[in-house]
Order: sequence, then structure tokens, then C-alpha cells
Amino acid sequence: MQVTLPDGNVLELEEGATGHDAALAIGPGLAKAALAIKQQGEVRDLSAPLVPDEPIEIVTERSGQDALDLIRHDAAHVYAAAMLELYPGVKISIGPPIENGFYNDVELPEGETLTDADFSRIEQQMKQHIKADETFVREDVPVAEARERYLAEGQDYKVELIDDLVAKQGVDTVSLYTNGPFTDLCRGPHAPSTKRIKAFKLQSVAGAYWRGDASRTMLTRVYGTAFFSKSDLAEHLERIEEAKKRDHRRLGPQLGLFEFSPVAQGAAFWLPRGTTVFNELVKLSREMGDPRGYQEVKTPQLYDAELWRTSGHWGKYKENMFLTESEDSEMALKPMNCPGHAQLFKTQQWSYRDLPVRYSEPGLLHRNELSGALHGLLRVRHFAQDDAHVFCTEEQVPAEVAACLEFAFATYGVFGFENITVELSTRPENRIGTDAFWDMTEGILRTVLEEQGIAYVVNEGDGAFYAPKIDLQYADSLGRSWQIGTVQLDYNMPERFGLSYIGADNAEHRPVMIHRALMGSYERFIGILIEDTAGELPLWLAPVQAIVLPIADRHNDAAATVVAELRASGVRAEVDERTESVGRKIRDAELRKVPYMLVVGDREAEDGTVAVRKHREGDEGTEAVADFAARVSADVAARVR
Repeated sequence: MQVTLPDGNVLELEEGATGHDAALAIGPGLAKAALAIKQQGEVRDLSAPLVPDEPIEIVTERSGQDALDLIRHDAAHVYAAAMLELYPGVKISIGPPIENGFYNDVELPEGETLTDADFSRIEQQMKQHIKADETFVREDVPVAEARERYLAEGQDYKVELIDDLVAKQGVDTVSLYTNGPFTDLCRGPHAPSTKRIKAFKLQSVAGAYWRGDASRTMLTRVYGTAFFSKSDLAEHLERIEEAKKRDHRRLGPQLGLFEFSPVAQGAAFWLPRGTTVFNELVKLSREMGDPRGYQEVKTPQLYDAELWRTSGHWGKYKENMFLTESEDSEMALKPMNCPGHAQLFKTQQWSYRDLPVRYSEPGLLHRNELSGALHGLLRVRHFAQDDAHVFCTEEQVPAEVAACLEFAFATYGVFGFENITVELSTRPENRIGTDAFWDMTEGILRTVLEEQGIAYVVNEGDGAFYAPKIDLQYADSLGRSWQIGTVQLDYNMPERFGLSYIGADNAEHRPVMIHRALMGSYERFIGILIEDTAGELPLWLAPVQAIVLPIADRHNDAAATVVAELRASGVRAEVDERTESVGRKIRDAELRKVPYMLVVGDREAEDGTVAVRKHREGDEGTEAVADFAARVSADVAARVR
């Protein structure tokens, strides 16, 4: 049999050869370093037979995420083995690799609890399995045999998983993996042995309902991570600590931007300073949208169910909507603006000369997210988007999609966002529209990206249920990826709403609808900004741009005059009149991350000047108030970073 290597060379092997055989044929060094094989886009055990005439990649420690996923999956199994030894009677459920680590869910024996204080003992037990260099051995066994085994062991979750595989996939056999004394139901793959885990750490404990169902048992979930070196682990843990310092849920209240309350889960209470930040982002959207032909509209919050049936959301998205009734009519709060904009377009008569029509709306939206999924500003139930919808002719689609992308990159440029990854998100399993429709719309987006010279990756199956989309991801200062923007091409909703315009031939034609959000939700974008900048927002966005610090009470009047002059120039300024030392006031202003501190003493009060101090940079010297106001006003107007 033949397989092709990444460098294009063809490798001749015996029939039935495995990944290990291929690695050994290339060289003993590679065979020793090999962790798994990759064929047809799938990572498989080294012991798995190769697929003839298919390209092959040998996965080693240098294979990036594929390699890390392997040893993190291994670590989840080692964790489960240790738990069975330390907590007799524990029931094991699942333990998959995830981004940056792994988790494992177990049901502890009655009366047992697990906290961070227990991690050291569990880690010591795990190290014994790793030191033993236990081989991961796969065995495919008949369903009945596996089911009987786990029934006898009292592992109820494994029995349920086997039953589901039979019911949903009709399997006759299931795969079991054994390392040392532990055998688990698992589809794999795994590295050759436990000793490939060079460094690991258990990080946190949480509760998780079995299969995410609140009516099922609450399991104990432990999160951990694993790496190929202690230095990589240390670097990762350092990033985590830095992320904790930057956590917007801590910094937001500390900086006086917003608060959360259990009386409105998933909805922020915006304080005056936070509202200023929010409004500045909305202002930016309006200023950039106006010259690009966007017209702001305002649509209702609450709609009759008939609108959602027309749009398709009632059948595909109902569980994520807040529902109510009025006079025996089913109604729902809007989770997105698009059906309302389609309805608004439908109320008017349009000619091809009017198109494209570009509606924008920073409208309030509500989505019924599970409480366990809520996460500060990053995952909320109540939010507003920098949302817009473009109605255009089919011929105008490429230019309009390209214009949306230009707008997106121009917006990100204001914030200095350079690490942008573009994804083409294709048809999901749960979708509306024919395959021909999806072939066409995905092809249009692909062509626009290629013609614009925009590098992209394909994100299979992550499109909206009604349309493919282009998603824009930002990698922040800690290397974390955030989705911020999206451009979606939609032929379905205009069809469902019966939208039309009169063409040059005096006949009715169907417009195309482009959904577009560039910052995503303002809430989420603010959360990302806070964490990316550690709360040090750019001058133009800072809620307080300058704070005036009188040295003594006798300087308060002069300080108030400075504040008035700054505000008259458009600078957001405050005065700190507390009877504290100026050094203490400076320290507090630094903690609040105010861009400028202006000290006023006897000389400054007499001369109409201020002693300027810049956040984190120190003294800049004395400057006339008018000159400082003009300089800062110019920087704010230009949105200097």
C-alpha cells in the first residue's frame, strides 16, 4: 500500500500497516516521537490501520493543537483513574479535551465533596500513573459485553452512553481504552502512553448538570490542563493569572462602569461612567455608518408570534426567546433585529434605483441564555448590537459584502485591532434552504474574500441556520480569540417575508438581505476591550479623561474653574476635592486608570496653568489650561490611541 507524506514523497508499506509502521519506516527517531497519525482530517491512534492512497501526517509534540488535545485527553483519563482509586464508588461520566485543557465530570459517592484543597492529593495519584508509563490499549467489544461490564461496576453514565450510541447510531461494538487498572468507554484517540504527559495541573472545580439538563444529576466538574513541558505549563498559568487581573467582571465595578444583580440575571446595570463608554461606541458606529449610507431606524421590542413564524425563528430558535402572551396572542421579545427590519422594508414601495437600502439600529435585544452559560458582559440575556441590514439587488451583493468588510476593518483600526482572523462559516446541520442555495451563497462569500485578497479559514458547519456568514475573530493581548464581527448573506428571509422591489423591467424582483454586525454586541465588545487593555481604555473612550487634583482646600475654586474650562472644550473632567494628600489622590487616579491627572497648587492657580501628569508615564510639565484642553480635545476628536 502507498501513503503520501506532507512533503509529497510516497511511502510504500505492507497492507494493513499502522501509523507506527509508517513512522518507523521514515526513521526510528520519528517512531519514538510519534503520538498519533492524521488522515482524512482525523487524528487516529498510532496503532490504527492506515487508509491506503491517502495523505498521512505523523503527529508529534510539534503538531500544535492536535498534539495538545491528545495529551489533554490522556490527562482526563488519568484523572478518572486517580478518582476511582481515591474515591471508591465514584461514577465517571465524560472527560474531553477542550480549548486550553480538559475537564472531567464525576458523581462523587454520597457524603463526599471536592474542593481546590483536594487537588494536590489527586495530582499525586495522577503522577503515579504517568510515571508508570501506562500504555493506552484500545479494544473494540460487543455492545452487550460493554454494557454488562459497566452495569456490574455501577457506572450508570457509561451504560447510558452505550444505550445512546445504539439508539442513535445503531452501533454493534464500542471502543474501550485501558491504561493501567483503568478501562473507559472512549472513542479515542490517545497518545501511546501516559508518560507523554510531561506537565499538568488541576485548576478549578465547578458543578455541571449531566448532559446540560437541569433536571438531571449535578456532577462535579474539575478543569485542568496539560503540556509537553513544565515551562509551557508555567507560561500558561502565568497567562491565566494575568487574565484574572484583567477580568472585566472585576475591573468593571472597580472602575465604576457597571454592576450586576441577581434581580436581572444576564443584564448589566450601567453606571454613569460605563454609560459614557457605551454611548461613545454607539456614537462611533453612527459617525462611521453615516458616510457609508446607513440610515438608523427604530423597531419594536415585542412582536406577535406570527412574525417569528414567518422568519423561521419560531421553529428554529424559539427555546432561546423570551415568550409572553397578550389577549390570547403568543408574543416574544426580539432576540435579533433582522425580522423587524425585513418587516419595515416590506411596508414601503421600492424601485431598483432605491437600492441598496442600509438600515442600522443599536436596538435592545433579549436572548434566553441558560443561567450557567452567563458570563459577565461576554454572555448576557439583554444587550444591544451595532446591527445593520442591507437590502440590495443580486448584482450588488459582492460590492455590498466587500463594503461591509471594509467597514469592519476600518472600525477595528480605530482600536488598533490588527490580529484579525477571518472565517467563512458554512452550512450547519440545523438549517433552512436547499443545498443548491447554500452552494451558491457560500460560493459568493468565498469569491468576495478571494477577490479582496483577504486570507480566511473555513469553519465548517458554523453558519447561521438561514445563511452562511463571514466571522471576524480578534486575538487580544493575551493571545485569546474573540469573535467580534459577522457578515451574513441571506436569500431566505426576503423570500419568507415576500420582500420585493420594482426592477428596470417594471417587474417585481426579490432583494437579497445582508446581515452585518461589526462590534457584535456593545456589551461584549466593552468586555473584550476592558480585558484587552486591562481597563486602560484609549483617551477618547475613557469615561473620565482628566482629573483635577487641588493640593489643598484653598485650591478647590481654581480646580473647579479648570474643570469648567475643560468641559467647555469637550474634555470629560472631574475634580478630586477630598482632604487627602496629593500623592494619595494621584495613586487613586492611577488605580482608576484616568489618562491625565492635573495638579493645581498656588502657582498654577495664579498662572492659569496645571501640572500635567500622564497615567503610568508620570510628569509632563506645566501647561496652560487652554493649551492642554486644545491638545486633548484634538486627540479625542481624532480618536488617537
